[in-house]
Amino acid sequence: MDLPEVVSLTAPAALSPPAAPASAPRARQPWRWRVVEVVSSYLPLLMMALLALGTWWLVKNTPVAGEVRAAAPLRHEPDYEMRNFAVQRFTPEGPLRAQIEGDAMRHYPDTDTLEIDNVRLRAVTPDGRVTLATARQAIANGAGTEVQLMGGAEIVREATADDAAINFKGEFLHAFLDTERVRSHLPVTVTRGGTQVHADGMEYSHLDRLIQFSGRMRASFLPKGKP
Repeated sequence: MDLPEVVSLTAPAALSPPAAPASAPRARQPWRWRVVEVVSSYLPLLMMALLALGTWWLVKNTPVAGEVRAAAPLRHEPDYEMRNFAVQRFTPEGPLRAQIEGDAMRHYPDTDTLEIDNVRLRAVTPDGRVTLATARQAIANGAGTEVQLMGGAEIVREATADDAAINFKGEFLHAFLDTERVRSHLPVTVTRGGTQVHADGMEYSHLDRLIQFSGRMRASFLPKGKP
């Protein structure tokens, strides 16, 4: 007896999709690339931090408006020199007030003073009286109103119709041209007419018509009528 034919309802194996192959293990990146990846991920944060730091530095070092920085101290060195010079000073009205000449002059900006070699000075008072001064060296202020004469110093106030000449000699004489005063703290000889006085120091004011001597003093008087 023949057996009945059995038909299989299972799909043929050839129609099933093939199984996916097992994935190969991922290759490990070199350490340099890993560092680059880390730095790249933090780069925006680093840029912001640097920007904030730069802004803070600018604010810290920007000078405040009106702030005055301390100027470097000036050295006692001349900023210019002149040789065989003549400097003149005039009154606001125009007439000559003083003229200073010398072999050499040096200006010191730290003290605004003039240092003069072999000085020759000529000053004229408002009433027209002339004063002459000479010395081996002098120090004058920038305005030329005050002169310190050193080394063989001599000041002569010329005579007028009603006043005799007066002469000052010493190793140091300090002349104030505007106030018409002369002083010295060193030995000085003063001659006026027939009177000559030697003293350790003196102070003279032409406006007050007064002269004061200090220290030891010796005076000599020429007889009237003797030249």
